[in-house]
Amino acid sequence: MRVRIEDVAKVAGVSMKTVSRVLNHEPNVSERTRQRVQTAVDTLNYRPLPSARVLAGRRSYLVAMLFDNPSNNYLMEVQMGVLDACKSQHYHLMLVPMDHQGRDAAAEIEALSVQLQVDGLVLTPPITDDPAVVARLRDLQIPYASVSAKEENRTIGVVVDEHGAVCAVMAHLVSLGHRRIAHIKGHPAHGASGWRLDGYRDALARADIPYDPALVVDGEFSYDSGYAAALHLLAMDAPPTAIFAANDDMAAGAICAISERGLSVPGDISVCGFDDTPIARQIHPSLTTVRQPTREMGRLAALELLTEIRNPGSGATISVPYALQLRRSTGPAPTPR
Repeated sequence: MRVRIEDVAKVAGVSMKTVSRVLNHEPNVSERTRQRVQTAVDTLNYRPLPSARVLAGRRSYLVAMLFDNPSNNYLMEVQMGVLDACKSQHYHLMLVPMDHQGRDAAAEIEALSVQLQVDGLVLTPPITDDPAVVARLRDLQIPYASVSAKEENRTIGVVVDEHGAVCAVMAHLVSLGHRRIAHIKGHPAHGASGWRLDGYRDALARADIPYDPALVVDGEFSYDSGYAAALHLLAMDAPPTAIFAANDDMAAGAICAISERGLSVPGDISVCGFDDTPIARQIHPSLTTVRQPTREMGRLAALELLTEIRNPGSGATISVPYALQLRRSTGPAPTPR
């Protein structure tokens, strides 16, 4: 027979209402009572019916994650983190691909929220900084949390000091003797592209290296754009001795282009990325990069969203640390011939 909420309440020695409050992660329940109920739930292997939870709490127990990003590695990490949080809170997750620059994304998100009655949304870059989307969600009072939003758009979610992280990876290249350092930018609609370009320029200034706009090439956060950008840089009369790409996918594309031209990484050109997604450890040579805890960022953003859903006004923006990951794609600047 199916285990009922009454059975859990009896084993835990509490009321059914208390069991419901614990399962819905509502406040004002003592930790001792919460543990007793959770022990009873685990012992009996109790699984609440979704329909009953919706009727009881007037919630759908559904969260949607919106994305429009060419980096599958990045998105997979964020998605897994959001899913971790949803599973821990007995929520379901729906993935929604968007074209935020094409159709009326704000209207599309509004229709999605109304039709599916989602309890809240997790926004990923570059949707996090779409002014029309952010304004519509605020007008509709739909709870949302953002991953890596610009400061003016931050309400609930998670961020990392991307400017400081870029300065750290650039300082590493400078310490290896590199003076001609190129940068492959990310997509212009993505807030991180601006932060990482600013960090690149500030790091050059700190090292007394003149900024050369010819060494800054457009990219789109995709492998193919990194490959094309690297080919452009290699065709210069004085190619760079190091490349900092704004994400790992573009750095991987750059390494491929360098190898195809018969050059070695890092013997001829050093390459750095950003994010420390799985591809950074899978390519050869392994990639020096900045680790932002992408999966953890997705998890924390979703947890703050769920906190806001349960108790409006209680969600916050959390800052997480970065770490420089030194691997085999960087080495001393080559001796001038």
